Amino acid sequence: MENNAAENLLAAFAHFFPNAKTIGSFVDGDLVEGTGELIQLYDAATGKPSLAYKDGGAAVVELAADAAQRAQKQWWALTHAARGRVMFEIARELRKDTESIARLESLGSGKPIRDCRGEVAKVAEMFEYYGGWADKFYGDVIPVPTSHLNYTRREPAGTVLQITPWNAPVFTCGWQVAPAISMGNAVLLKPSELTPFTSLVVGLLAEKAGAPKGLINVLAGLGQTVAQAAIAHKVVKKVVFVGSPATGVRIAEAAAKRVLPCVLELGGKSANIIFADADLKRAALTAQAAIFAGAGQSCVAGSRLLVQRSIYDEFVGMIATGAKKIRVGAPLDDATEVGPINNRTQYDHIMKMIASGVQAGATLAAGSAERSSGGYFVSPAVLSNVTNEMDVARTEIFGPVVAAIPFDTEEEALNIANDTEFGLAGAVWTNDVGRAHRVAGQVNAGTFWVNGYKTINVASPFGGYGLSGYGRSSGVEALYEYTQTKSVWVETASEPATTFGYL
Repeated sequence: MENNAAENLLAAFAHFFPNAKTIGSFVDGDLVEGTGELIQLYDAATGKPSLAYKDGGAAVVELAADAAQRAQKQWWALTHAARGRVMFEIARELRKDTESIARLESLGSGKPIRDCRGEVAKVAEMFEYYGGWADKFYGDVIPVPTSHLNYTRREPAGTVLQITPWNAPVFTCGWQVAPAISMGNAVLLKPSELTPFTSLVVGLLAEKAGAPKGLINVLAGLGQTVAQAAIAHKVVKKVVFVGSPATGVRIAEAAAKRVLPCVLELGGKSANIIFADADLKRAALTAQAAIFAGAGQSCVAGSRLLVQRSIYDEFVGMIATGAKKIRVGAPLDDATEVGPINNRTQYDHIMKMIASGVQAGATLAAGSAERSSGGYFVSPAVLSNVTNEMDVARTEIFGPVVAAIPFDTEEEALNIANDTEFGLAGAVWTNDVGRAHRVAGQVNAGTFWVNGYKTINVASPFGGYGLSGYGRSSGVEALYEYTQTKSVWVETASEPATTFGYL
C-alpha cells in the first residue's frame, strides 16, 4: 500500500463486512471474491494507489442470476403490503448507519462528506416513497363492448439488470433499486468498478431488513466482463443504465440482440438561461450550485450558462467572483464544498476541455488550466466569451466548468438552448410569468426549472430527450418501467355466443 487510503477504505467497508479482507460481489447473502483480473483503485485526493480487488467475471453473474430468480419468486409471493413494510425497514437501516455509509461513500468516491450525508438520507427517502407505492399501484377494469370482464394486472419483469455510474454511487443505487423491488422484481446491480462500496452495503442492509437473500445482488467488476455477461443471461428481462451516451449505445445494442427493453439515463449539456429581469443575486448563487456542486460531476449540471447580453459582463463577473471563493479540499473535511474529480481519466478530460476552450477563444474568468500537483482537483472554472459552436459548449465536460454564452432575444436563447444533441435538463430565470412558461414549454429537456435549478425528488419523473436517453427513473412513471401489463378477459355471459366450431 502506497499510503493509508487503502487501509482507511477497507476499515470503513469492514464496519459492514467485518470479515472482509478485500472487495467482492454481494451474491445470495455472501461476499464473493472475484476470480478475474485485478482492478486497481486510486485515491482521488492524492492520485496514489488505493485498494485493489479482482473482477467478478462471468462466473459471479451465473451465481447471482440463480439467486435472483429464486428470491424474486419468494418476493413476489408476499403480499404487496408486506413488501412495502420491508422497504420501510430498509430505509430505517440506512438512516441508522448514515454516518458510516457517508464516510465509506466519501472515501470511495472522493465526494465531500457533507454531500454524502445528504445523499444517504435521500436514498432512505427513496425506499420509503416506493415502499408506500407497493400496495397502491394496480391495474384497471376496462369497459369493453362485450359480455366480458376485462381487467389488467401490473406484473414484475422478473430480474432486472441495473448499471450505475461512479459519480453518485449510493444515490443512483437507491434511485434504481427501490422502484424495481417495490414492483416485485429482483435486481442484479452492476455499479461502476471504481465505486462498488456503498452499493454492496445497500444489498447487505436490504437483507438485514428482511428482503430475501438474492433479491439484490451487487456485482463488483468490469463492464466488458460482468455487465456483458449479465445482459446476455436469460434470467435478465430488462436493462437500466446510467452513464455516458457512448456506453449507453453499446448497452442498448447488446440488449437489442435479446429484445430486452432498456431505460437509458445518459449525459447532458443543460442550458441555464438568465434574462435581464431576473433576481441576479439569487440566480448567480444558484448557477454556481448548478455547475460546481459535486465538482460538476452531474448529468444535470448547468454547464451552459446563457446570459442576456445587457447583463452579461455583470452576471459572469458575479459567477467568477463567487467561484474563486468556493472551498476546494479533502473529501472528509466538513468545510470542503468541492472535492476532487473521481478518477484520472475524467480529470484528464476536464483539463483538456479547459485548455481547448481557451485555445478556441474563450476567456478563463475563473479557475486554472494548470494541473494539480497532487490528486485530481479542479478549481471551479468559468469560461466567458463562449459561442455555442465551441467544443466546450457542445461536449459534456462533467466537471466544475461552466461555459457562459451571451444572447440578445428570447428567440435566440431558445435556439441556443436547443442547439444540442442532449436534452436532460434546463432552467430559466425571469420575473416575466408568461416568458417563464413559454421557455419551459419550448426547451427540449426532460426536466426544467423556473427560477431555480437542480431540485430533484424521488416523487418526480426524471429522464431525458435525445442523446440524454429514454425512459423515466423516478416518480410513479418508474413503476411502469418496472412492470409489464397483462390483460385478462373473463366471460360473464350465462350463454355466451360462439361464432365458430362444431360439436
